[in-house]
Amino acid sequence: MTMPKAALAFPRSEYLRRLSAVKSDMERREIEVLVVTAAAHITYLTGYTSKSGYVPQGLVVSLKDEEPTFITRRMDGPAALHQMFIDRSRVIGYPEALIANPERDGYDAIIDFILDKGLGRKAIGLEARLLPALTVEKFKSRAAGAKIVDCTNAIAWIRGVKSDLEIAMMREAGAISDAGMRKAKDVIRPGAREADASAEIIATLVRGANGKPGTDVAGFFLCATPRTSTCHIRWTEDVFQQGSQINLEFSGVRHGYTSPLMRTISIGKPSDYIRRLHEGELAGLEAALAAAKAGNTCSDVAVAFNTTLKKHGFEKESRCGYPVGIDWTEPTASLKEGDSTVLKSNMTFHLMLGNWIDEDVGYVISETFRVTDVGGESFTNIPRELFEV
Repeated sequence: MTMPKAALAFPRSEYLRRLSAVKSDMERREIEVLVVTAAAHITYLTGYTSKSGYVPQGLVVSLKDEEPTFITRRMDGPAALHQMFIDRSRVIGYPEALIANPERDGYDAIIDFILDKGLGRKAIGLEARLLPALTVEKFKSRAAGAKIVDCTNAIAWIRGVKSDLEIAMMREAGAISDAGMRKAKDVIRPGAREADASAEIIATLVRGANGKPGTDVAGFFLCATPRTSTCHIRWTEDVFQQGSQINLEFSGVRHGYTSPLMRTISIGKPSDYIRRLHEGELAGLEAALAAAKAGNTCSDVAVAFNTTLKKHGFEKESRCGYPVGIDWTEPTASLKEGDSTVLKSNMTFHLMLGNWIDEDVGYVISETFRVTDVGGESFTNIPRELFEV
């Protein structure tokens, strides 16, 4: 029986538009075939979100073909048939003999395919910095006549400007983030276990919002007293106490797309210091969003934030944001002083204003936004408050 496809996250035309942009970049670099191995890039070009990157796999994009070809472990092939927009004949599962084999692996299957099809005789593009050095050497030795071109972040830069369809998907993810934060306000109470509160919040992120379920669970961080100076740890076995502070960072997920959100919750009245820090961060956040206009630079946004925060007597050591979309972070620009990347409409960023000042003090607030001609437009609607419960 032929396996039916699941409903696609986007129409076929959207994936072909993305592939067209990638192929234009390939032509500019004078490469005939590109091997895409970054999971987020595979999602971007095909709709595939299955977690099969634990073994070698690759999406082969050829200038000769309208659709790419996906080569993965045979047992993961059915997931590609379900999720990818491409024809089933373009999903190739390599045999189990290539798993835990010290001599040959799935990358050999990809190279075999390229050589058998007569592709990449002059140049092959690889996301080389994401691959083991021995794998890059394998491509060089087995495709000896071809020049290997490093295209590590090429697709990441193309992903930077979102289509209207992608923006709509990130709004759906943002609504789920809002729902998760509202649940956090409901379940964080003195005597409640951190684990139980986390379970309730994560369940909300999976259930979704506005009839749209979450399709994955992204990074989830709950840093409560006495660990408020940490930024990337999970819940613990502790219970919340009167006077506890809780810093939260998580995101709803829609077909790989995220809209991260951070807020601080205080059980009881927060300290005057944290209150003043919140006021400074909030003012900086609003200044940064106002500066996030098409035509300005990433540095302009960071300067607006940092200048405003300093007026309130505080400084933030880390950058104040980064591009976001599929699978959270896009490894391209940064919202930091000195980054001259010019902002374009429908670029999307996580304005991440977590501020960890010393071993005892930390506070978080953030917004995920898109760049417009008049400033940053947030994907979430929850109040920008220091919540007291």
